[in-house]
Amino acid sequence: MQTLEQLSVALGLALQARDWQLALAESCTGGMVSQAVTAIAGSSAWFDRGFVTYSNAAKEAMLGVPATLITEHGAVSEPVAQAMAAGALQHSLAQLSGAITGIAGPGGGSLQKPVGMVCFAWAARERADEPMQVLVKTQYFAGNRADIREQAASYLLAGLLKLANTPG
Repeated sequence: MQTLEQLSVALGLALQARDWQLALAESCTGGMVSQAVTAIAGSSAWFDRGFVTYSNAAKEAMLGVPATLITEHGAVSEPVAQAMAAGALQHSLAQLSGAITGIAGPGGGSLQKPVGMVCFAWAARERADEPMQVLVKTQYFAGNRADIREQAASYLLAGLLKLANTPG
């Protein structure tokens, strides 16, 4: 498995090759992915901004996630992750965004949404006047809080890298 640093370096190179910018919307990782990409020298050339939207109010205010979506599906859901990724693109200069919302534990889980459940979304568009493509996925990670957060950060970066390397 690649480290956060290796994934971030590769992502930066892929984004620079396309002349793209990146925006991130993080909940359960609390800015871990943003920290990983900004640890790379020169990341200001390809990282536009990160949103740490830990609370539902922050998701609504900073990313435009509809409160009804959170009420209907819960903050940890694919529809909310999708809205977070779309909101990150809409509220930035980026062409690519990624979003994470999940339950890192040790508490907060339920039978329907256990600890380790993390919802991801990736959104891309070349220009602001074209429709965005959004992909969503739910993963289940094991381990303690730190393990789950790191696995989630790696998974988001790997998905961003794949999209950045996909010919447009």
